[in-house]
Amino acid sequence: MLWEGERPADNAAAAECFADLYDRYMDTEEPVVPPADRITAFVAALLERWPDPTENDDEDSPWSAGTLIGAACGPLIYFSMSWSMAEEASAHAAEVASSLGLNCFDPRARQLRP
Repeated sequence: MLWEGERPADNAAAAECFADLYDRYMDTEEPVVPPADRITAFVAALLERWPDPTENDDEDSPWSAGTLIGAACGPLIYFSMSWSMAEEASAHAAEVASSLGLNCFDPRARQLRP
């Protein structure tokens, strides 16, 4: 999960922010909010390295569902990865997020990255 905004003070604050953003943007009946510019840039950077799963039959993409931009809403994106490529893809995603000034949070580990 990545989002725009001030970096949370610690992992507990990040988990709270994640839950709030998820509830507001992903778990709602409200109309979909177009992705923010930095979120769109983030997705474009990931797709430069690995293809969107909807555009690739070779299964060499770490993204487990497509389209990747379809996992974005407003200031955040929440997407899943295949287990076989998760370590490499999550490290790359965290680097790209950092370069764009986005917060990167691993909800399974309940911690901020990097």
